[in-house]
Amino acid sequence: MDISIYLEPLELSEINLNENSSGQKLGDIIKIYFNKDKFPELGDVDIAIIGVKEDRKAVNNKGCAHAPDYVRNHLYKLFKGDYKVRIADLGNIKKGHKINDTYFALSGIVSELIQKNIIPVIIGGSQDLTFANYRAYESLGRIINIVALDSVFDIGKTDQELDSQSYLNKTILHQPNFLFNYTNIGYQSYFVDPEAINLMKNLYFDVYRLGYIRENPEEAEPLVRNADMISVDISAIRQSDAPGNGNASPNGFYGEEICRIMRYAGLSDKLSSLGIYEINPKYDINNQTVHLAAQMIWYFIDGYYNRKHDHPYTDKEEYIKYTVSIKDHKDQLVFYKSKKSDRWWMDVPVKTNYKNIYERHHLVPCSYNDYEIACKDDIPDRWWQAYQKLM
Repeated sequence: MDISIYLEPLELSEINLNENSSGQKLGDIIKIYFNKDKFPELGDVDIAIIGVKEDRKAVNNKGCAHAPDYVRNHLYKLFKGDYKVRIADLGNIKKGHKINDTYFALSGIVSELIQKNIIPVIIGGSQDLTFANYRAYESLGRIINIVALDSVFDIGKTDQELDSQSYLNKTILHQPNFLFNYTNIGYQSYFVDPEAINLMKNLYFDVYRLGYIRENPEEAEPLVRNADMISVDISAIRQSDAPGNGNASPNGFYGEEICRIMRYAGLSDKLSSLGIYEINPKYDINNQTVHLAAQMIWYFIDGYYNRKHDHPYTDKEEYIKYTVSIKDHKDQLVFYKSKKSDRWWMDVPVKTNYKNIYERHHLVPCSYNDYEIACKDDIPDRWWQAYQKLM
């Protein structure tokens, strides 16, 4: 598939590259699509940046379509880390005549990149683009986990058209369905209907309040390590740190907290796509939000190039196995600890006839705290959630 037909080059006049740079900044190193006759070669690329200037389905945030180039201007000024960077910026997706044309183009591009083992980093645009990102996995026939960093769930109503505040409902109801698990990190209770929280629990989805993650920041790591794709709504960050959003509010993640989570995301061997949405330069103050978004991408890149490649499908000799017996429970709980990174996983039982379908999901990322809970003769909530889905 020739994905270049869906993409348009960046305007050099709109991207501020420093001609006197030392050559160590990302703008000096990234392959950037400036010339329409020279689309970047993808053979040696690890990460591909894609802008999507689309906000026709944005709710209370028109203007977020202009974000991609603003973010690039700050990203390209950042110095690379101590590793070889193999990144391409593929420009912006051509805005479709209808919004479904944009969705189709994004899904096709993401699918093609994932097949090439290239991680797409999508800069939106509004968060309804998450649904198009999800559809890319449908074309690959891959059952996936989605993690959203958001102050709300974006469920919407059953009969509501797809928009930035209803994409999750469309994802859940879409057939055929390839969603195994959805995790929300950072929701704020006063924005969420209690019935929606009950719905998440009934679907065995994982939702974590902002306060819980603030008090237990290390617990975010296994959550993002379990994701195939991550969708970030910039309104999950507090307004004082990221004012550039029509739905911003006083509370949310601090800038350094969201950057820490982005590095966790980059470190995950399982993650294969990332989207950052709802950044609106119209509401921004001194480019503060686009600068933070650029730093978020920098931390993701830094995490990616520090991956340990210790996902448990590799050599079991690289792991320490722990078996815990729980009173009055027929199954023993099996944990694996990586010798490379000290990260933990749980091996959750799955029906034999579902083994192939859920091959990528029965080894569940967890924390040392989950192992400690099991050692105290109790079953971790994370284990139960996965067990009920798999059995």
